[in-house]
Amino acid sequence: MEQRIGCKRWRRVPLKECHMSVTHRSPRTDLAMEAHELASRQGTVHGVEESREEHEGIVVTRVRVRTQAAQRRLGKRKGTYITLDVPGLRHRDLDLQERVTRVLADELKHLLDLPPSSTILVIGLGNEHVTADALGPMVVNKLFVTRHLFEYMPHVLGDGKGYRSIAAVSPGVLGLTGIETSEIVRGIVERVRPDAVIAVDALASRSLSRVNATIQLSDAGIQPGAGVGNNRRALDKESLGVPVIAIGVPTVVEAATIAGDAIELVLNQLREQVPGNAATALFDQLSSMEKWHLVKEVLEPIENNLVVTPKEVDDFMDNVAYIVAKGLNVALHPAMTFEDADLVTH
Repeated sequence: MEQRIGCKRWRRVPLKECHMSVTHRSPRTDLAMEAHELASRQGTVHGVEESREEHEGIVVTRVRVRTQAAQRRLGKRKGTYITLDVPGLRHRDLDLQERVTRVLADELKHLLDLPPSSTILVIGLGNEHVTADALGPMVVNKLFVTRHLFEYMPHVLGDGKGYRSIAAVSPGVLGLTGIETSEIVRGIVERVRPDAVIAVDALASRSLSRVNATIQLSDAGIQPGAGVGNNRRALDKESLGVPVIAIGVPTVVEAATIAGDAIELVLNQLREQVPGNAATALFDQLSSMEKWHLVKEVLEPIENNLVVTPKEVDDFMDNVAYIVAKGLNVALHPAMTFEDADLVTH
């Protein structure tokens, strides 16, 4: 059931159905680049490397968390995080979507670094009944899976060269299955014995500008259920015994972030129109983090610090799920061209 809040562009997502990361000390974010931005405001973060490049409207940021100290400081596991920042992704720009797919496929190929004969298991995390949390299941439904073809219909793939054995599953969420996601995935891994696991999930951002405009890839694995403070077992190399690549798209943001950004805009207007006014003089004494905490403390006692998503999320999820699935299809099958991917991406 949708509930309008604030401006008409946003609608409520039931918090109990989300499983994005939570931190009580800073705005909710699953993006390593945002965590690095927040930590950097308090001083240099040692043990973290960041680089950035641009490809025709797509900004690619690489954050490498090298040390345990940096891991604690950012709240992100050691590993490499690659973020594709694409503001135009919110709009149905087919040319841009094709460029994003190509960049995504290239980055995935470098992260996987596996021989063509390897077997890959794709896990679609999330709740298919909650649109903003349904990215994983939607991507799985669009994938070109081949494990059954190799076993039962090998003639379909010809000699099979250039195609990997791909299996995919959407395990659901604990509230629907009664089973920990890690238990389900571990059981499948033990049976299928893949060379790598790719987990696809919806994420949370602390910035409105990155909601529905960003794709993150990581070789550090992922932790289902983190969004509601559940300390679930992570899906990573330690728990599964094989490399785990995570792909995520931020689809939600906290109401406190929206309110904080709105207050900042009002204060900026006051500075311009009423120089030296008492309101800006008061709030200028606070850091951006202190302002965010102030808003959060006001909203949480009355249970109004909601997790919200843009009302256009339905169309966006269809588009971004296609982009991620097509990028995966090309990256996973060396012989597959983008023209082939157009035919097999459902």
